[in-house]
Amino acid sequence: MEIAIIGGGASGLMAALAARSEGCSVTIYERCKRVGRKLLATGNGRCNMTNTGACIDNYYGHDPGFIIPALKRFWVRETMEYFGSLGILCKTEQGGKVYPYSDTASSVLDVLRREAAVTGVKTVCDFDVCSAKRTRNGSGKEFTLKSYSGQTVAADRLIIAAGGKAAPDLGSNGSGYELLRSFGHSITELRPSLVQLKTEGDTAKKLKGIKLNAKLTAAGRIESGELLFTDYGISGPPVFSLSARVTPGDTVSADIMPEYSKEQVEDMLFERAAYLYNTPIEEFFTGMLNKRVGQTILKQCGCSPLSRTAAELSPEEIKRIAESIKRWRFRITGTMSWNNAQVTKGGALTDEFDPHTMQSKLVAGLYACGEVLDIDGDCGGYNLQWAWSSGRIAGLCAAQ
Repeated sequence: MEIAIIGGGASGLMAALAARSEGCSVTIYERCKRVGRKLLATGNGRCNMTNTGACIDNYYGHDPGFIIPALKRFWVRETMEYFGSLGILCKTEQGGKVYPYSDTASSVLDVLRREAAVTGVKTVCDFDVCSAKRTRNGSGKEFTLKSYSGQTVAADRLIIAAGGKAAPDLGSNGSGYELLRSFGHSITELRPSLVQLKTEGDTAKKLKGIKLNAKLTAAGRIESGELLFTDYGISGPPVFSLSARVTPGDTVSADIMPEYSKEQVEDMLFERAAYLYNTPIEEFFTGMLNKRVGQTILKQCGCSPLSRTAAELSPEEIKRIAESIKRWRFRITGTMSWNNAQVTKGGALTDEFDPHTMQSKLVAGLYACGEVLDIDGDCGGYNLQWAWSSGRIAGLCAAQ
């Protein structure tokens, strides 16, 4: 049996190796000059392969429960064991993030490419599929693929692993969605995810380059980690995780002293005002907060001019300052572009696929896996785990 896989990213490579392990003839059709380009960029070039805490709560979409069969069948432990069998020594870091011990994403891609070559998986690069149809041809094959250059190939089974729209410079251009649409599948709204957020006003721009440990709250979710101010808004891991949940007009609230309660911050500020009574408030936060951050908060709380002394701060002003430290609000105007996004929110409606096999319920012999499906995860290795799991299942079930 001949299996064609459109896309040579993480899920496509895993699907190919799984199908080949069942004895099928497998060919990956990749639009770029080389497979796995996006994989090389994951984890800032280190490849955050998975996360030891990955569970259904880390995933989103129309029906996050779609991942449950994958979670039970091929999840974190199985993924680490599989890569261990290929020669990857894994290490686990803070937050359950798993990386290759080499700290290089190329190690992960190298072992996948090597295994593909050794087992006989065929790879055809520079093959940009423009159409895929389920029509028997003279050889009796179920599917026919045609490239923009006019090449035509046939296969018994078809797995679409073409990725989403995020990071188009690394090969993803959303073509997989159009191919699935041509088979009658529904595609949900597509939005950039794990991406920086644009904010209203020039506060973030004035603080460009400053990093803070913060707890962010938005859209009913709380994310903690490093908050980075940029010339367009805010960035950092907690921002990435919130990016697909917020929409323009929403507010992100930042607690920049998460170790302390609001009451503790108030007490601290009252004490500080007492023993720094003769200090200009432009120096009020020296030794406590970043100087520019502190001065910005003071101005936003109406404490100007900053030449005033700490003794001149009223109890109401101190309470407003404490409120801002614990709930510093940023109004969201949008996200950065697809070029900046790590993942796509949205995709092929999972109601139209069997979660146990990744096979289409509309077209027999058609499978999909990875980012092209309406499943996306938090920042921290969760999306690659979904790619490995869904790809593995799609490959095995297409072969069987």
